[in-house]
Amino acid sequence: MLKKVANWGNFPVVNANIYSFNRLNHLRQTKVPFIVRGLGRSYGDASLSDNIIDGTKNNHFLEFDEQTGLLTCEGGVSLEEILDIFVPRGWFLPVTPGTKFVTVAGAISSDVHGKNHHCEGSFHKHVIWMEVELPTGKIVECSPQKNVDLFRAICGGMGLCGIIKKAKFYLKKIETAYIKQKTYKAKNLDEMLEYFEQSKNATYTVAWMDCLARGKSLGRGILFTGEHATLEDLKSTKFYKNPLSIKKKIKFNVPFYFPSFVLNPLTVKLFNFLVYNSHIGKIKESIVDYDKFFYPLDSIHNWNRIYGKKGFVQYQFVLPEENGYEGTKKIIQEIAKNKMGSFLVVFKLFGNPDKIPQKGSKNGKSVSCPLSFPEEGYTLALDFPVEKKLPEFLEVLDQIVQEYGGRLYLAKDSRMSKEFFYSTYPVEEFLKLKRKFDPENILKSKQSERLGIYA
Repeated sequence: MLKKVANWGNFPVVNANIYSFNRLNHLRQTKVPFIVRGLGRSYGDASLSDNIIDGTKNNHFLEFDEQTGLLTCEGGVSLEEILDIFVPRGWFLPVTPGTKFVTVAGAISSDVHGKNHHCEGSFHKHVIWMEVELPTGKIVECSPQKNVDLFRAICGGMGLCGIIKKAKFYLKKIETAYIKQKTYKAKNLDEMLEYFEQSKNATYTVAWMDCLARGKSLGRGILFTGEHATLEDLKSTKFYKNPLSIKKKIKFNVPFYFPSFVLNPLTVKLFNFLVYNSHIGKIKESIVDYDKFFYPLDSIHNWNRIYGKKGFVQYQFVLPEENGYEGTKKIIQEIAKNKMGSFLVVFKLFGNPDKIPQKGSKNGKSVSCPLSFPEEGYTLALDFPVEKKLPEFLEVLDQIVQEYGGRLYLAKDSRMSKEFFYSTYPVEEFLKLKRKFDPENILKSKQSERLGIYA
């Protein structure tokens, strides 16, 4: 029976057959193309297909080493489940995106990054072993040392070369469930980058930016830095008695899709004004729980509905460091000029993936993954409601990103052209892996069809 399915951006919407995880054999034997989908938090069509396997029931914890922090679990385990179980035991995720409603398999397939990429890399840097089911049904173990080609194809490969059955990766030891946070109020992009430079030794850095500000205020925003708080840091706070537990928060819900007129340049400008001016003083220090620091939007269920029934596109690009300032400035100017404001704007600096050690490899040597998104430089993520003038506007942004040597994040993409994709990623390198592990193109998504990712 066909069912309408969309991912987090609610765009596009497709009709698909949904199968349980135990129907893998059936689809494989009949050679019906399919894709495995987790919690649907990629934004576009990366985990959409005519036939979808629901991977969320493949979600058992298998083993944990309290001495090393090595966790082995099935691919359908969510980051939320890991946090709920292991934070009270003094362990945290090595890398986390801005939502915890993501499966482990999804985190690996998208090679998610977080606020600590500049020093700890993306998720695959912490994976030391996987059990992968190939489209033929063969079960293969891979790691940074064993069957390395498969490891490289799976990490960042958007589920197109194999199905992650199990994974083993490191958790991070923590003393408390709290973050020592520092905020910097930047008056423009130049000052923002100065604050980033001053904070380059911080473990976590991320900024919100007012993309409608113009003139001398272009690129103004708030930089957040963070460190895992120690017991000593909590001594004079109310959190000291229960350092590894956090207070349960009231969960809000957006019960319906907002009318399209609610989000307009005026309301976004007002929102940005209020956010920027709610931060009093240039620099402020505080202690916050990990939920507030890493997952502020997770407390609002269905927040994607504020963009209306037509949905929205998240546009995330990265520009190489040498071109990052000029390219980012040009894109912000284009957004402000066209009044295409986004109130969810995330700005980060990526480190050099090749210089970040790979856990589990010989001598920590880095393992490169062809479709992994991060590269050293500047990354900006923005949300735009789907409307008539959006495609033409995003093509202008594409031209700027391409001009400055950047690329878009596949986990957020829903409309990139095949030509743009091929010109910005080492696609042929990935296609060699695709031909090796899925020569009959059994694993296929709407995104892979659109972008021409065929064996």
